Amino acid sequence: MNRLRVGVIGAGYWGPNLVRNFASCPQTEICGVCDADPVRLQSVARRYSGLNAVTSIEELLDLSLDAVAIATPVSTHFSIAKECLEAGVHVLIEKPLAASAAEALALIELATHQGRVLMVDHTYLFSNAVRHIEKVVASGELGELYYVDGIRINLGLFQHDINVVWDLAPHDLSIMDYVIKKSPRSISSWGCSHTIDNHEDIAYVNLDYSDQFIANLHVNWLSPVKVRQIIFAGTRRSLIFNELNSTEPIKIYDRGIEIGHGLDDRQKVMVNYRSGAISSPHIDQGEPLQAVVSHFADCIRESRIPISDGQLGLRVVRLIEAANRSLKARGGRVACSTANPQPLVNPMKSVLSDDMTAPGPYRSTLMKQKTSAIQ
Repeated sequence: MNRLRVGVIGAGYWGPNLVRNFASCPQTEICGVCDADPVRLQSVARRYSGLNAVTSIEELLDLSLDAVAIATPVSTHFSIAKECLEAGVHVLIEKPLAASAAEALALIELATHQGRVLMVDHTYLFSNAVRHIEKVVASGELGELYYVDGIRINLGLFQHDINVVWDLAPHDLSIMDYVIKKSPRSISSWGCSHTIDNHEDIAYVNLDYSDQFIANLHVNWLSPVKVRQIIFAGTRRSLIFNELNSTEPIKIYDRGIEIGHGLDDRQKVMVNYRSGAISSPHIDQGEPLQAVVSHFADCIRESRIPISDGQLGLRVVRLIEAANRSLKARGGRVACSTANPQPLVNPMKSVLSDDMTAPGPYRSTLMKQKTSAIQ
């Protein structure tokens, strides 16, 4: 079976990782990498014999590709993904899917119309640890969930087109979407900026799922230490995921409380504490990004819907938008729609420009565009 011909757009922080994994995947052949910075471009290209290094998307698409992976700033995701989908190639795009829900929905509609796979690189969903957590929660081992508490903090990397919520929260929001399989009814967030105006570098996000279940996320670019931890606390047991612990990333605690009632005439609530064993299941470390590119290739070959498809990407973007509205309202609660988004009559019209005048649905006459946006 011929390998899929793949190109990578963006040779900055994440792009080289994609190039490496596509190069080592038995189902794919990395044919080209595209970036506007010649220094970064050559730094990646010289590691792989025969890899085409180009500075424009048009040159990359001229390589007769089957698929592209986009690792560029969030503000450029929509325009680049749109151009690639219109060229008839499948698209894997770094999280978050787009800079707005309108853009995300438009990309979903375009991919559907073109019959192409649109997948979001929510890498954690392909980690063996997160997949194990999903099975534990689904089995009922933890009981009913009380809360989820996530901490994702470190020093940098500062982004110039998005704030810390757009940068870090998609990881935890995608994990919760995958594991909990519920939509929050409202969201509240608060934070502040100490560096770039109007770009919060520290934030706290609270999600209310009703049924006495809440989630809290702390995202931060200013922490002197790096912490990557999520607690899933339930009525029976609690689970802690510490991704920085490579030997024991998951620990399950048989600790908690048991609530009873005293004598009827007293009507007292009695809280007893339970302290049991701590277990740590064996988790094969693996490489999540290799699982991402392999799954992407499988979905293309077998016409399957990806685990992290456009709809999941859209749900995450909608939550980030709600969190940012709350930030501007200094923590005011914002209602979250739980309904599946309905396609617009012409979704591309709300976000595209003059190329909508071209004949045929979603057909662009402005293919020569935005090379300078590739960073």
